[in-house]
Amino acid sequence: MPTFDETATSEQVIEAFAPQIKGRTFIITGAGKPSIGSQIATSLARGSPAHILIASRTANKVEPVLKDIAEIDSSIKTTFVQVDLTDHDSVRRAAKDILAAAPKIDVLINSAGNMAIKEYTTDKQGIEIQLSANYVGHFLLTNLLVPALQAAGGARVVNLTSSGYMITPFRFDDWNYSDGKTYDHWTGYGQAKTANVLFAYGLTKRLESLGVTSTATHPGYNNDTQLGSHLTWDDYGEIPAIMKRNTGVDWEWETPRSKTYTQIAATSLIAALDPEIPEKSPAYLMNSQIHEPAEYAKDPENADKLWELSEKLVGQKFEY
Repeated sequence: MPTFDETATSEQVIEAFAPQIKGRTFIITGAGKPSIGSQIATSLARGSPAHILIASRTANKVEPVLKDIAEIDSSIKTTFVQVDLTDHDSVRRAAKDILAAAPKIDVLINSAGNMAIKEYTTDKQGIEIQLSANYVGHFLLTNLLVPALQAAGGARVVNLTSSGYMITPFRFDDWNYSDGKTYDHWTGYGQAKTANVLFAYGLTKRLESLGVTSTATHPGYNNDTQLGSHLTWDDYGEIPAIMKRNTGVDWEWETPRSKTYTQIAATSLIAALDPEIPEKSPAYLMNSQIHEPAEYAKDPENADKLWELSEKLVGQKFEY
């Protein structure tokens, strides 16, 4: 298999793993344009998949992506399913629509999310909005889609996380920030991204016997998407002090500090397509390679505690 590094592009990954795309079904959340998810979708289109389904909140942001896919290969079936991941009723409706449109799912890429929401905000269920959008909604959606993942045989779930998970462990004793009293925007982001990593470990543990494995991927930094459009450089400058307070560890900016639009999707595409990844899962990938995450983000006890909490938050148990 080819070896990639931090400079890898979507085009290189698609060329290397084209046989893993042809004729398969891919579900991507949050792939409105411009986003990492949209770059993943249009990259996959170059490998002749059977079906690309995008589950996202805003139709008019997805329409340009579906148009791009059609221009690349008009034979690909495309589907849009509206979903608000912060509304569990919406997630349940969307899961039914997705299962109807895609009874077999080869790869589910949980790409939707938000970042560093400055004001403490909760979703419809009372859950802090970053934890809700980045993790809890995906926990519910993924589990509801397990029948289609199992039906595909050898399916994968890719959870987009961030190196921002290093800002904080999951705050089991105060995950909802005492109704905002203990909230800061970067700790909120870090906790949500730690949850994404733990979810990959918890999900693989439960579904591996059913032929489903999971990874968490850090795409890298990019300034072309809308994720951080509300933030200034001064906001990013707050990260080191907050991480030091939460973990006692110094923050280090990784290299490269910024990836191009086509590079930003490469690591997640590797997780979705590289034939060697399932046997190495659960795993955390960054800069196109598997890395060991911090102990708190892979600890089996933490993964189980998060699973139990998540079941309470969505009001449903998932046992396999």
